[in-house]
Amino acid sequence: MNMTPELALARRNMVENQVRPWEVLDARVLEVLSKLPREAFVPKPYAALAYADVSLPLGHDEVMLKPVVEGRILQAVLPVPGEHILEIGTGSGYFAACLAKLGARVTSIDRRVEFVDAARAQLQAQAIGNVECLHADALIDYAPGQTFHAIVVSGAVAALPARFTDWLRPAGRLFVIRGREPAMQAVLLQRAPDGGWIEDRLFETDVPYLAGAAPARTFNL
Repeated sequence: MNMTPELALARRNMVENQVRPWEVLDARVLEVLSKLPREAFVPKPYAALAYADVSLPLGHDEVMLKPVVEGRILQAVLPVPGEHILEIGTGSGYFAACLAKLGARVTSIDRRVEFVDAARAQLQAQAIGNVECLHADALIDYAPGQTFHAIVVSGAVAALPARFTDWLRPAGRLFVIRGREPAMQAVLLQRAPDGGWIEDRLFETDVPYLAGAAPARTFNL
């Protein structure tokens, strides 16, 4: 996709007028957001909104997160070259591409095969080779057989599944948005030397739940 002057301006405005003011100041993150063509990963009907301060529909009641949220997550996790990152919830593939451009080796999983196939195609089109996209459900059948330096959960959870933390290396870090809508808490968890957790509360937001991770419905009589 050839970038139009309008999209080029929109990308600069996204970085300077949306992402920076939301306290995303890491130079590496800003460079990736400035160079990676987000419009290539956005569903075609919404390509003109690729750099707008909105969540974009992906289908199946799932969304592409706002650029400001993506920027804050990247800055919080901030992989260094050579780290292996697990992304739970591939979506469009854009966030996995950002992690890869920061030098990480990325395994990205999604329960919807059409998301996985589309992300693979876009990553290949962008010549990004350090992302593996897998069709799997993190809550049911995914068994990585390895541990990761960091995990990013791209959808909200009512409560963090214990199996996610089992996939972290010692001193590993995990980003998750947890709680109940409309006021969910984005947090970065890191394993402490004593086996406990260091918790950094980052910001409040409201995003769709990861499939299967919504709170149980309650019925009042």
